[in-house]
Amino acid sequence: MNDSDDGKGQAAPRKRADARRNERALLDAAAAVFVTSGVEAPIRDIAARAGVGVATIYRHFPTRAELIIAVYRHQIEECAKAGPVLLASSTGPHAALGRWINLFVDFLVTKHGLAAVLQSDDAGFQQLHGYFLERLLPVCAELVAAAVEAGEILPDLEAYELMRGVGNLCIGAESDPRYDARRLVGLLVEGLRRR
Repeated sequence: MNDSDDGKGQAAPRKRADARRNERALLDAAAAVFVTSGVEAPIRDIAARAGVGVATIYRHFPTRAELIIAVYRHQIEECAKAGPVLLASSTGPHAALGRWINLFVDFLVTKHGLAAVLQSDDAGFQQLHGYFLERLLPVCAELVAAAVEAGEILPDLEAYELMRGVGNLCIGAESDPRYDARRLVGLLVEGLRRR
């Protein structure tokens, strides 16, 4: 028997990898549909984009709330993982911070309807906000600290203030085509640079 055999002639690790890949495809499809149609988009639209039946989505996520929470947890994780990668691959910490803030802005402005959903009484949505801060605040703090240590930005900036300021600049961006939150956030990030 090989290491991947689960005793029934099936390769258990392969199956788990396939299940993870399928779930990721569902989450990516749901995220894309949420961007264009909001979190109340029909499940059939998500299923069509993922190339699966509606029953497959309900098998993975029995309620819309579970699907929404899973999508945003997935996207929070992607944003969190990007921070260290950008820090290692950018020309400097300020550039890494700017690139990460752009990802953060994308996360914020493409979440049609999430703010209203997060204010619901569902405990899962209340936990999602805590998870958001728990995962993203340390990443932002690491990027800010690296840029301060490199002498690239002013030293008295708190990561929470920056994230809150960026979030405030993003309010309403998805509903007003004349408002360019990304441009204003870019000006904010550039303004952090030590002269």
